[in-house]
Amino acid sequence: MTTGHSIRGMRETATPPMVRSRLLYGVNEATGWHDFAAEPHRAEISNCLRAIGTQMVRIYVFDRHTPDPVRDWAGFARYVEAVLAAGATPMITLSRFRPPLDDVAVLRWFVQRCGELVWSCIEQWGGEVVRRWYWCIWDEPNSPWLNPGLDFDLYRRIYVEAASEMRRWLEPYSGDRRVLIGGPALDTFQPFWHDWLWRFVHEIDDSLIGFVLWHRFGEWRAPGEWSAPRQQDVFLDLLMSRSSGYTDTAAIVGDLVRDRGILNICGKLNANAHVERRASDCNQTMFGAAYYVLALVNLIRGGADAELYWMGTDAGGPHGLWDREGCATPTFRAKQLIAQTIRPGDEILIEEGGARPSDLVLVRVRRQGGERATLIVQAARQRRAYRLTELTSGTVIRQLDEATPPREIATPDIAENISFDGFGIAVVTGDVSVLP
Repeated sequence: MTTGHSIRGMRETATPPMVRSRLLYGVNEATGWHDFAAEPHRAEISNCLRAIGTQMVRIYVFDRHTPDPVRDWAGFARYVEAVLAAGATPMITLSRFRPPLDDVAVLRWFVQRCGELVWSCIEQWGGEVVRRWYWCIWDEPNSPWLNPGLDFDLYRRIYVEAASEMRRWLEPYSGDRRVLIGGPALDTFQPFWHDWLWRFVHEIDDSLIGFVLWHRFGEWRAPGEWSAPRQQDVFLDLLMSRSSGYTDTAAIVGDLVRDRGILNICGKLNANAHVERRASDCNQTMFGAAYYVLALVNLIRGGADAELYWMGTDAGGPHGLWDREGCATPTFRAKQLIAQTIRPGDEILIEEGGARPSDLVLVRVRRQGGERATLIVQAARQRRAYRLTELTSGTVIRQLDEATPPREIATPDIAENISFDGFGIAVVTGDVSVLP
């Protein structure tokens, strides 16, 4: 399989040619929470979050990597304050409780903890603030690796009891707005994930569901593992082909929730979720940047309401947009370009194929104020040059590729050609007149 196949896969998706974006941008802050919330470079990290238009940050409680609000309320409060300081809204994930999962007493203990957490947050930050927050119950309940022995019937019981208790505290402040409690945070690598989704929406009262959360990565394997290709280039081409799947997954979820007033949120995404750097360092390269941009475009095309990149701060790991000091990766730069180019309410038109190479994608953008731009993505490792006038017209190019740091060019000589040294992204603004 080649990278060209990945783009052809996008072209075959049956969606309307012009789409209005409603995608909100966000990140997960989990294993790197301490650097994000309490370390000396938290100001730099906060600036990074603002630079990429972060409107939602997913944080975790009842998890081994994060502060327990029962034992360490001060640590948890710093965690929340770091989100608010970045101008974002928290999504608090109540991840799990200890087995046995079907024990009535253990379930009641978990439900009480959830209710007490909401009450404590209202006491600390006020109901008018907390009513805007998101609350996710559990994390990947359909994964036998993370939650062995948990079936949907048991998860539904956990969800309904916890959500009912949390709603009791939130409703006095919600007015006519539905409380933003949701789940299941599905692992879409698992078979029959759609069955979980369908039952979640149809077997739980709508008043208890404010959003549906789902996870999608390009890969979870390393080259050569579990029948994956051993050759690196072939493995990455296969991985890039998965970027088209975000359209289909978002559309499947949207078909189930759109008429119910339930938000459709991709709660985790990146190129490779593998825990080892040898497999997942592609997340922090121009390959990962191009993959992520195509995933975002496909989420918009599929009608998703929000996305949360996995993850923001990853001190020494291969999944972060920046390290513990706020030093940014190419994927961060790519997200910054997208967040500044395509905003909620903007319209996009995606152009693929035709006489152009199959791994070149153009996204025409028409903003609400009438301004226009063109996003150009090259999902190929070869060095290529294009006659700019055959792609678009404009006076300012902001470009990111394998050979260059982010740059902005506004000189007459670039009116002729644009070149990419391997995987690359560019935004052309100015006198762009390709949309009606």
